[in-house]
Amino acid sequence: MTNLRTILLILAIALQTVAVADWVPPGPVSAELLERAQGIHQRVITLDTHVDFSPLNFSADRNYLMDLPTQVTLPKMEQGGLDVGWFIVYVGQGPLNEQGYAQALQSAMEKFRAIHWMVEELAPDRIALALNSDDVRRIHASGKRVAMIGVENAFPLGTDLANIERFHALGARYLSLAHNGHSQFADSHTGELEDSWLHQGLSDLGRAAIVEMNRLGIMIDLSHPSREANRQTLALSRAPVIASHTVSRTLNNISRNMDDETMQMVAEAGGVVQTTAFQSFLNSAKDQAYREEVAPIEREIAASMGIELLADRRQMALLPVAERIAYLERVAPVEKAARARAHELTNRPVDVADLVDHIDYMVQLIGIDHVGISSDFDGGGGVWGWFDASETFNVTLELVRRGYSEEEIGKLWSGNLLRVLDQVQALATLIQAE
Repeated sequence: MTNLRTILLILAIALQTVAVADWVPPGPVSAELLERAQGIHQRVITLDTHVDFSPLNFSADRNYLMDLPTQVTLPKMEQGGLDVGWFIVYVGQGPLNEQGYAQALQSAMEKFRAIHWMVEELAPDRIALALNSDDVRRIHASGKRVAMIGVENAFPLGTDLANIERFHALGARYLSLAHNGHSQFADSHTGELEDSWLHQGLSDLGRAAIVEMNRLGIMIDLSHPSREANRQTLALSRAPVIASHTVSRTLNNISRNMDDETMQMVAEAGGVVQTTAFQSFLNSAKDQAYREEVAPIEREIAASMGIELLADRRQMALLPVAERIAYLERVAPVEKAARARAHELTNRPVDVADLVDHIDYMVQLIGIDHVGISSDFDGGGGVWGWFDASETFNVTLELVRRGYSEEEIGKLWSGNLLRVLDQVQALATLIQAE
């Protein structure tokens, strides 16, 4: 009976998780370890701080209750045990003028409306909006998924700081001052390419925005601004900050990643860095080698499906967000079929183990209390083994395999981020009292 139970357990877990992506951990996994990992995954609150989306998928005809090719849907969250998703109000950087600000604000409001429609009209019985950590725990205890809202790029705010309070009223609980390209608030990391800067860090408007975010209880996100802008933010903010989706620059030296010194400053201020499952951020060389080898296979598969691929995947980053998400959805079947043939290749894709390598490094550098997890799903993120929300358990499995305790895994998945949110909101109450 014991042997039968063990066999059934292994089959059940494998069919639910590992086999979905045809990924297996890089080391031995016993039945006991699998069972322990499954128990931990069910007990902790799993929270992903960065999920992109298109409002086109938030309509009566096409929505997250359906089997969409997107990396996140409600069924995929439920299947993979992903409890909390931060849905991102993202608008790409545009011209710094009144017309640009007006168009960006309109796009941002469309995304806010989409999220509220999902939780209030589409599926209020399956997902609800949380504004604080108490909401998260209450909604999770009810058996529903949890939606939270982050804002990527402050560009839609224009020059009117009253819009920060407007976004807060709509549910925004973190905000980044820049994305790819300098905003009116801060320089972007992209300035490193040509050593070209607009503000030498923060603008006066950016400094005022930090004060206002502290007052309202909105977490400040350091994922995309320049190193100098981030360090000025850390010096100015009275509240701890986050990096909602970034990884170690020491392990992979690109401008988008965070250097050790800045990570240590984030930790010293009580903040958290959310490790992200973005292949080229985690290991650019490995990702490039795999893509070069898999490209002929993808072209072959795409041709058989009648799907046109971009000549260079890097072009995808230049597409407007709606077009980028549409492209990712369109090519998802091609990538899935290509991953199924990964065994034919010499070079392996970036995977869950590479993600946890960064978690290991960051935990050793800044401590278990200052590291978290994010995916950047439907914005270019996803690694072999955690390529969509249905495969979320694989991250927990690899953490357990490497010796992390249930308490530590709880901190990584949600405890650290929710602690920072509590501290930011508590400070806001004090500031408002002042």
